[in-house]
Amino acid sequence: MTDWGFSMFKISEFSRLSRVSLKTLRFYDQIGILKPADIDKETGYRFYAAEQLVTLNRILMYKDLGFTLQQIQQLLQEEMSMEQRQGILRQKEREIELLLEEEQARLNRIKERLLWIEQKGYVEQEVVFKRVEPQKVVSFRSEGTVEEIPMLFDRLAHYAGKQQKSMLSPIVLWKESERDEAAFELEIGYVLKQDIPLPSDMLEVRMLPEEPMMATLVQRVEPFVPSTACIDLAKWIERNQYRIKKDQPGRETYLQSPDGGDTYVEVQIPIESP
Repeated sequence: MTDWGFSMFKISEFSRLSRVSLKTLRFYDQIGILKPADIDKETGYRFYAAEQLVTLNRILMYKDLGFTLQQIQQLLQEEMSMEQRQGILRQKEREIELLLEEEQARLNRIKERLLWIEQKGYVEQEVVFKRVEPQKVVSFRSEGTVEEIPMLFDRLAHYAGKQQKSMLSPIVLWKESERDEAAFELEIGYVLKQDIPLPSDMLEVRMLPEEPMMATLVQRVEPFVPSTACIDLAKWIERNQYRIKKDQPGRETYLQSPDGGDTYVEVQIPIESP
């Protein structure tokens, strides 16, 4: 064993001082993240220096922050600049923020399910069979998921600018994407009450065709309460032996109550006789 000129701690003593288990210390030695200051060649005993407690504390701190052992090895390198360390920490910060957003979304879904379970059952809502007149809309097209629709409406509002005052109810058209099984072909727009100059090259004005046979249902939008509109529409279509038209998208029109409080959505499914 090398004579270091100061006392060294056996691995058992170092474990007691650091409150880190023998198994963990041996593992850290094995992967090279914290090697003993010396190893007795005759006995194989590991010995640690007091200053290695500082390194071990840094390892434990980074581990508590969620870094992998591979990332911690990188952070412990003396030649790493302060800017590089800050960059790694900022990257971890972004990862945790994204994780929190995902967990918050999962928590919201749990709340939705709890409210659903607590309800004594739902009353099947009335489906209205009607003809929908042609509608002039200003819109843009995109591919995405249902969860992205609020973000796409924000983009629409940005495109529309001050012209948004000349527009009526928001409308969404959707059908399955032919290119991406995980997405929908979406058209996000506003119904127009009059012709307007296009405020953006990203928008187009077009006339939605008349739909002579549409199964429709109006439902209030409630946070954390799952919509039963699709269930009720599916049951009604099945019960009345209709088919969904393959070549036409479904529609959702959003309506505000007169007092400006509640928001309602009318789900419209184009159908045809078998």
